[in-house]
Amino acid sequence: MDQSGGLYAKLEERILARDQIGASAVYYDLVRAERPRAEIVGETVRIHAPYTHVPYHQRIDDGFVRFVNNDHCLLSARTSLRLPKLLAPALEYLPLAQTIWYVPTGLDPWNQLLGKMPGHYGGRGQKRDPNRPIAPPERHWPDQQPVVLDAPFEERLNHWLTLVQRGDVLEAYRVFLGLFAERKRRAELLAHLAFAGLIDVQDRMLYNRSYTTGHKAHRARATIEIGEAVGWEAAHDVLYAGALDMAVGPRWHAAYEMACQVSWMHLAEDDAKVKSSMEPSPKRLVEARLLANTAPLTPTEAQRLQRAILDEPEPAYIHEITTLLLAGKDPRKILDAIQVAAARVVLSVGSPANFSMPHHGFEYTNTLKWFYDTFAHPHRLKLLYVAGSFINQAAHWTRSTPGNGEADTRPPASARALSPGALLERLDAAQVSLKPDESVAWTRAYLDSGYDRAPLVSTLALCAVKEGNDPHNQEIGLGLVEDWASCTAHDRDTLLLACAHHTAGHQKFGDPLEAYRRFTEALS
Repeated sequence: MDQSGGLYAKLEERILARDQIGASAVYYDLVRAERPRAEIVGETVRIHAPYTHVPYHQRIDDGFVRFVNNDHCLLSARTSLRLPKLLAPALEYLPLAQTIWYVPTGLDPWNQLLGKMPGHYGGRGQKRDPNRPIAPPERHWPDQQPVVLDAPFEERLNHWLTLVQRGDVLEAYRVFLGLFAERKRRAELLAHLAFAGLIDVQDRMLYNRSYTTGHKAHRARATIEIGEAVGWEAAHDVLYAGALDMAVGPRWHAAYEMACQVSWMHLAEDDAKVKSSMEPSPKRLVEARLLANTAPLTPTEAQRLQRAILDEPEPAYIHEITTLLLAGKDPRKILDAIQVAAARVVLSVGSPANFSMPHHGFEYTNTLKWFYDTFAHPHRLKLLYVAGSFINQAAHWTRSTPGNGEADTRPPASARALSPGALLERLDAAQVSLKPDESVAWTRAYLDSGYDRAPLVSTLALCAVKEGNDPHNQEIGLGLVEDWASCTAHDRDTLLLACAHHTAGHQKFGDPLEAYRRFTEALS
């Protein structure tokens, strides 16, 4: 362990020096030393945790609004824990190699935007001279000690979310740490952490450059999954990296407010419906009975919901979700239909620069599905409306932006004569060559042939993880193939087509295959 401790000290030195090549070389030594992935992830989070926060996720410089990005280091680390199960054993350390390659470029994005720091946001894909001195990254929010308030747990949990909404960053974090110390109630706290992220979603998108992109939810999920992987007793740095950010502004809750009003006005039973705008908020969960719905959606119902999300203005999707819930339809299966709509938006993107909100929209539904499957949070049903709003906005964006629209991706006639392996070889070549239309065509050819889906899923996962420089993008590919496996929608194969389209088509920076090549060469 002394040797690995020395390697982690070297890793920290190279990361803080913003040296991608040097940090990767140390990582290869950790792999050769057979250090567990979870241990490496925990140490990497410890190193970057102080330097991936920002004072605010928005700036107004000289009268222009600018978005200050959320941390991708933590999101990539979460992905690196889940992707290996889809890869060959020889490549199980590759996803984490992409994380290590990125982390030196992801520190202190606030000062990157001010031109004071090198990195992903201060010159995408550009390498710096490791021999040239640079300023150290800034720690914008200091770590804190827990505070334990004298009140029932439920009251303190509500107080924490109020502090988050008010933007009282350090006090919210201290209260969270105090709540976290109560192990028996930890699951409720973690559910509320994810919930706080899931309700923070902007209510407009077109011609905006500043929005949450759903990252608060993704960051909360990463905090929970990485914390479980490294062990909660050793996860303080993970909480510092993820939980503190929930209160950093700006915060958008208008879409969730809409969902609350819909539930109160349309989902509640008659005796609980609002009579006046001056009435206090309901003390009981007015839509509780609908959480027990189990009926599946028919293909016609799913298509009608997708059409409302993709092609019609608000409130069409609100009415469709409401109608389905009142008809006894399973909320989880409604979410599956929303995910197919999200995948169709991804497939409609033509320009690499336009993937941003469509792929983040799908990622939001991916996180929401995980939330449904992980926690029995009482307000989870309302989040269907937030997801519908997100995807409806993304569809409006792609429809209203030049250069988008689904391409002709019919497979070539010769595809029918090819073996499964030959089809996958052509798919891989199209992905590496960054040809999204060809990638979708070869994926469609494989699906149309009725071959075993497992090799296709593995190929798509590997293609996603080969692409580097911003490995948060591989999280999108992971989500699409993971959710395909659990999706109940009749047209779930749309998710695999969207995965192929996204991996080849999303915006790349620098040489996206460099980290993959260095990893395979270093470790044979």
